[in-house]
Amino acid sequence: MSESKEVDYTLNNPDTLTKYKTAAQISQTVLEAVKSWIAEDAKILELCERGDKLLLEETAKVYKGKKISKGIAHPTTVSPSSFVTPYTPLSSDADEAAATLKGAEFIKIQLGAHIDGFGAIVCDTVVVPSEDKHHEREADLILATYWANELLLRLLLPPGLLAQGSDEEKQKAAATKPISQARITLLLEKVVASYGCKLVESTTCWSFERNEIEGKKKIIMAPVDGVKGEGVPEIGDVWGVEVGVSLGTGKMKTLSNRPTLHRRTTTTYGLKRPTSRQILSEVVKKFGTFPFSLRQLEDERAAKMGVLECVRGNVLRQYEVVGDKDGEPVARVFSTVAITKNGLTRLASPPAPDLSKYRSDKKITDEEILSLLDLPLAKASTSKSKPKKK
Repeated sequence: MSESKEVDYTLNNPDTLTKYKTAAQISQTVLEAVKSWIAEDAKILELCERGDKLLLEETAKVYKGKKISKGIAHPTTVSPSSFVTPYTPLSSDADEAAATLKGAEFIKIQLGAHIDGFGAIVCDTVVVPSEDKHHEREADLILATYWANELLLRLLLPPGLLAQGSDEEKQKAAATKPISQARITLLLEKVVASYGCKLVESTTCWSFERNEIEGKKKIIMAPVDGVKGEGVPEIGDVWGVEVGVSLGTGKMKTLSNRPTLHRRTTTTYGLKRPTSRQILSEVVKKFGTFPFSLRQLEDERAAKMGVLECVRGNVLRQYEVVGDKDGEPVARVFSTVAITKNGLTRLASPPAPDLSKYRSDKKITDEEILSLLDLPLAKASTSKSKPKKK
């Protein structure tokens, strides 16, 4: 009997990239659907529920008959204007369940699908349409966020990956020391400052792995309390790239809203309450190690009780609801990207805004940043185009 080969889950295996791309396509489809439902007075809870329903419907259509896990890598969340973190209320919390969108506010939609544990998460910022309301600094916030994200993606490229010239010149470029995280923060701060904005403190990008969206590497922008990131982006990596920008100071505070997002940890703990054990069992079966909302559990009210011991015992991590300290509007985008020998590929990412719609008297003037933004993200295609038939 032949020994079963260990499965290669890295990007060296073409199936891995295919699964990431399939999950990403689903995430993009659902993101656009949720965006189309955005309207003044729309209920946040209903938007989240509809988004999750669509994620499950779309993942059910692919890899039929295959013995692989698939589903939600990140529940649909809709965060109001000053909220920084993903937000999804519960139907059993009457006040929060009744929360609706306000005209002209900046909302953040985040969600994700996974195929065989390969998650593709995406987040975009949308301004709620309104006939009679308009935020005077809408253009500044949207443009600052867009260009900061574009710059960050270019700073993730390993040194020399897209270098041109002689072999000697390419080797010299590849030997360059990777950009430091402090330098990344400095450059991004310059971009957003061009539009009178601030980076949201402690915004973190994580490397992705199979069944893991907070891997071994992380980049922390505008860190506080001496916290540092770990590792550098390399060929073969998949990253969750996040950018948060505020019209205020960029400082954060924990809000009074109930934390409803959780995620299983690797900690084992002897839970005493039957309800807690039941909740953990359901989480393991339904979500694995991906984030989930208490509203996705079978008994939401029991979940609110059972989750308490799980969090105390550190078998579940609780995501606090965090917002801008001054209540100022915040924009946030999140992309899932792959780094290959040919450059950086956007797997799931927010679509570029129509820049012609955003008029601002501010602009980026720093020559270094402008030159970095001119750099490509990937090598140009070498395939020769066929001559057109006359």
